[in-house]
Amino acid sequence: MNRDQAMSTLSTLSGAAARTLEAELEWLATCLQDRLEHYFGKPPSSPALPQSRPAPALQDKDCPYSRAVHQLELEDTERLLLILAVAHQLRPQLLDVLSTRNEVTQRAYTEFGLNAQGAPTGETACFLLAGDHMSERLQAIHLLAPEGRLARLGVLTVAAPVAPGERPLSGALSLVPGFMAQALPGMSLLTRPDQSLPAQRVDTALAWSDLVLPQTALEQLEDIGLWLNHGQALLHEWGMARRIAPGYVCLFHGPSGTGKTLSASLLGQRCGREVWRVDLSQVVSKYIGETEKNLARVFEAAEQHKWILFFDEADALFGKRTSVSDAHDRYANQEISYLLQRIEDYAGVVILASNLRHNIDDAFLRRFQSVVHFALPRAPERLRLWREAFPPVAQLAPDVDLPRLAQQHEISGGTIMNVVRYACLRTLGRGEHIVQAHDVEEGLRRELLKEGRSN
Repeated sequence: MNRDQAMSTLSTLSGAAARTLEAELEWLATCLQDRLEHYFGKPPSSPALPQSRPAPALQDKDCPYSRAVHQLELEDTERLLLILAVAHQLRPQLLDVLSTRNEVTQRAYTEFGLNAQGAPTGETACFLLAGDHMSERLQAIHLLAPEGRLARLGVLTVAAPVAPGERPLSGALSLVPGFMAQALPGMSLLTRPDQSLPAQRVDTALAWSDLVLPQTALEQLEDIGLWLNHGQALLHEWGMARRIAPGYVCLFHGPSGTGKTLSASLLGQRCGREVWRVDLSQVVSKYIGETEKNLARVFEAAEQHKWILFFDEADALFGKRTSVSDAHDRYANQEISYLLQRIEDYAGVVILASNLRHNIDDAFLRRFQSVVHFALPRAPERLRLWREAFPPVAQLAPDVDLPRLAQQHEISGGTIMNVVRYACLRTLGRGEHIVQAHDVEEGLRRELLKEGRSN
């Protein structure tokens, strides 16, 4: 997403969600005021929050925030922590009340827990929910724990302490980037990954309905979507975490231009996950240990942001292991073993793409949850691709015979798009809107020559 797109998204967010977020922030402010009044009262008391102040109703169906809260069935306590985590960005002055200095010590109140940047931490969350009531504090700690419901749902985490010796809950309270992208579109720009990371985000303007694949492949993609949407519930709520791997690994194999990258992008789009393609040219290093370090950086970022990782031309790293004849062979096999282990430990979706299935090491294939074959489209599928490839503004000359082209030429969707691009550019060059058959035929001839075939 570029800056202009991000600003447009933020504008849409403010239009659709302003009322909802305003109500949530007012609720937070009221709960904070209640907590402080009771904490400094005489005698002090610790009411159960937010039960004493029920959360406002979420009725705006156009608000991504409302949809996300409803979808995850978040309780009022969880919602209160959710809005506390983003208040620092949406309305930082709301938390100024927690920056008050203790008149006796002339220092900030330790129990309020704001960090040096004025952001709420796990301690802030515990104070808001529990005050100085021990049993309620223990419940709040359980809610914020790495194995707690909010972390398992991929909603909210407490960062690790900045310095050794600091309290475990002194880390900043923050939304998981994947959830932020779903609930607060555009604000995910605030958590962009390292620009030097050897990976790039892949996206598409197309929709799931534009995907032209055999039914078997579509059903297998639906299976991956099921894991993305319900995998965490299977692992933790159904108790399968002890018996199956935490992630999902799949192989997309087939000729170039058959939709492997597009399918990965659309899966991410459909399930609210970013898809990042790993740049193998930047990952692989001739220096001992550097390849592993590069991959570790990618996986660490992916785990933080809950990405779908897409390894294009995966044969380069995931190919068949060689027989050991020297130190270089031994190290290459060591890299592959590291990759295999790292992928198995990744609690997310990894997609490996290859033109040929038999290029992938059998040790990997045995561990894949899914192997999807992207075959060249059949004649009916090619006809649909031809018809949908031309822009609506373009008119086809009467002698452009798309059924004949679809029947005679066994080519991929990517090749069809290249032909259409060529023919449309030739049409624009003449200052016309009618695409001529000879331009389509010439574009097809050039593509076939590129593939080593004749017309």
